[in-house]
Amino acid sequence: MKNFTIPFNKPYFTGKELEYIRKTVSSGKISGDGIYTFKCQKFFEDKYHFGKTLLTTSCTDALEMCALLLNIKSGDEVICPSYTFVSTANPFVLRGAKIVFADSMQDSPNIDVSKIESLINKRTKAVIIVHYGGIACEMDKLMRIIKKHRISLIEDCAQSIDSFYKNIPLGSFGKFSAFSFHETKNIISGEGGMIVINDKKYVKRAEIVREKGTNRASFFRGEVNKYGWVDIGSSFLPSDIIAAILYSQLENLKRIQAKRIALWNIYYSSLKSLEKEGTIILPEIPDYATNNGHLFYMLCRNIKEREALISYLKSFGILSVFHYLSLHKSPFYRKKHDGRKLPNSDKFSDCLLRLPMYYKLQLKQVNLITQKIKQFYKNY
Repeated sequence: MKNFTIPFNKPYFTGKELEYIRKTVSSGKISGDGIYTFKCQKFFEDKYHFGKTLLTTSCTDALEMCALLLNIKSGDEVICPSYTFVSTANPFVLRGAKIVFADSMQDSPNIDVSKIESLINKRTKAVIIVHYGGIACEMDKLMRIIKKHRISLIEDCAQSIDSFYKNIPLGSFGKFSAFSFHETKNIISGEGGMIVINDKKYVKRAEIVREKGTNRASFFRGEVNKYGWVDIGSSFLPSDIIAAILYSQLENLKRIQAKRIALWNIYYSSLKSLEKEGTIILPEIPDYATNNGHLFYMLCRNIKEREALISYLKSFGILSVFHYLSLHKSPFYRKKHDGRKLPNSDKFSDCLLRLPMYYKLQLKQVNLITQKIKQFYKNY
């Protein structure tokens, strides 16, 4: 693979990771639910007042736990945005559910909440939303629909750490929510994720599902004198080594977020002139949402233009990438889709371009990237 002068992503390490890894190794317990696992979980519960939090090996695994906890089965339907990563839908397909895809908003990759109610029927078990780029979906409208139809809400918060809707942390609204700490996210542990259980009645079963279907967690708390196989489940616990890396990042959350948001604002102000000319479209942050600096994107006018811009930036050692391809058109699911056109999802699939975003990205590098984009459009 070509080495880029400015890569799309570069993992950031705070300097405490190896120290904390040594501590967990010295503790004699490096498997799941060690000292740093509990520190990380407590961090989220204290800072954001989430319900019960449990670290998982990935956000995908957290979503698989959601599907198990809701007893998703064949014949059930789950509503899901088409413009998202496959992990949003796949855990529910694994349980036999039919995915009913919803379109994005015209001016945002987020799910169009106004289209959801028409997709609900007696087989609908859940709605899954994705807060794209950490920008909140329209939660007031959505929660009215959820309560009216008495269905479950799951928040895919893979990109949403430290982001809010009307001062309420994302991840607080769903019965369950799922976070990612993949190396491309704001706060990382290489791989890793977390499930948030906001409905207390699911907490005990969530611990069982996460522990291979056993009541092992209760045993170690002294609540039972032995543990055994009591339910379905799998091995969703991350090593405490992963948690040690994560905790070193969480301690620096404020600083990391401030830098990423500053970079986002520089991109936005530098490229605003192109938007005013009608050349590109930039993301907008609704009044009800906050910006957590997870990613910066721009919309080209068509896929051909986007491909040309990607190639142009590559010629200067700058790696930019497109993002999701509409899942309703995927080779796996297109024959299962009900045939509805989802034009906004397709527009973002064809036109959205993500620019480099990582903690150690320098101001002069952002200026170079935006300068080259402007040069491209002068000649295109």
